[in-house]
Amino acid sequence: MDKYDVIKVIGEGAFGKAYLAKGKSDSKHCVIKEINFAKMPIQEKEASKKEVILLAKMKHPNIVTFFSSFQENNRLFIVMEYCDGGDLMKRINRQRGVLFSEDQILSWFVQISLGLKHIHDRKILHRDIKTQNIFLSKNGEVAKLGDFGIARDLNNSTELAQTCVGTPYYLSPEVCQNKPYNNKADIWSLGCVLYELCTLKHPFEGNNLHQLALKICQAHFAPVSSRFSCDLRSLVSQLFKVSPQDRPSINSILKRPFLENLIAKYLTPEVRETKIETYLHMFMWYIGFSFFYTIQPRPAEYLQRKFEAQQYKLKVEKQLGLRPSSAEPNHRRQELRRNGEEPTFQELPFRRNKMKEQEYWKQLEEIRQQYHNDMKEIRKKMGSEQERGVKFEINLDKCISDENILEEEEAIDMLNETLTFEDGMKLKENKCIKEHEDYTDEALEKLC
Repeated sequence: MDKYDVIKVIGEGAFGKAYLAKGKSDSKHCVIKEINFAKMPIQEKEASKKEVILLAKMKHPNIVTFFSSFQENNRLFIVMEYCDGGDLMKRINRQRGVLFSEDQILSWFVQISLGLKHIHDRKILHRDIKTQNIFLSKNGEVAKLGDFGIARDLNNSTELAQTCVGTPYYLSPEVCQNKPYNNKADIWSLGCVLYELCTLKHPFEGNNLHQLALKICQAHFAPVSSRFSCDLRSLVSQLFKVSPQDRPSINSILKRPFLENLIAKYLTPEVRETKIETYLHMFMWYIGFSFFYTIQPRPAEYLQRKFEAQQYKLKVEKQLGLRPSSAEPNHRRQELRRNGEEPTFQELPFRRNKMKEQEYWKQLEEIRQQYHNDMKEIRKKMGSEQERGVKFEINLDKCISDENILEEEEAIDMLNETLTFEDGMKLKENKCIKEHEDYTDEALEKLC
């Protein structure tokens, strides 16, 4: 404390005080937070030390700047930035019922949200967001988030804290019900601050702690005045969703069109340069990552292990009687390559079709050969019967003249010839006339 001149006490708590001081070397105003370790439990001591560590991480224009810390006489001193505009609660009380303009509300809300985003991006919960912990500077134009006395560092964004801490008016339903909570509890508290800026009142009030907790768990609050835009009123109702999963994240809040236009206004050149450097670093890392995996060849050791794994998989599947996996064709291709063959992907279906075609012609040739063999057997049997001959007798007692034989042969040859339709009709008529003549002759013989 020898380096600072104490001006006055600006705050007092159960375990310490806050002083407005001025540096002897630079004459700059600052706030020195004194924490007495003598009367403080061990758990509170750890929380105070943790606050120093967390404050050292926070470097953002919308977060109260941490300068240094030191210990003297069993007391911890934290030196921080001094905000000449006081806290937001005092600013609200000075309104005396006169509502803020929507532009002023959105200006403060965006700055508070940017500070909270910086905290959440580093997996840290504030756990005590309220108007008393939001400080104003530069004639009330700049809002900064401060007092990280009960903040907690989470290992990841999905981890849940399990201690009931914070100011009762700003507690979330999951904290009131003693359930695990995450960064969505800070979003609920942020909604309480936004509602207080719009109405100058707490969203949830009760005669006792039980009644207050009941209203918080049921999310019963008076609606915001209709003088404000629909976007602002809709945002308030979304921040007061009972289920943490239904509440938007701080990133999705800042992406809303009616807030997105204000963000560039409050980004300092340092923050812009930091964001550009971050994007360039990510871009260069991505290019290097892509180059390594697309250009760099895979080592021989990796290929050997992959081949051994495929071989072992095939062996196990064969032992279990399972169908070989897709690794077997690859193994077959490797064997073909070792034998001097280089089957391509397009050649494999062609070879399969060719083998099927050869098998078809082979079966067809066997059928033809069987047919010819059967026909040879039949012809062989018929030839042996013809060689045996047929016995018949010729009666030479009756003499047949050569002329009658010739006539009969001519008649047979005439019948064997192919006739036209007209010749057939004539032949039929001659046959009928001849039969009629024969019948007439027989009748005359009988009469005689």
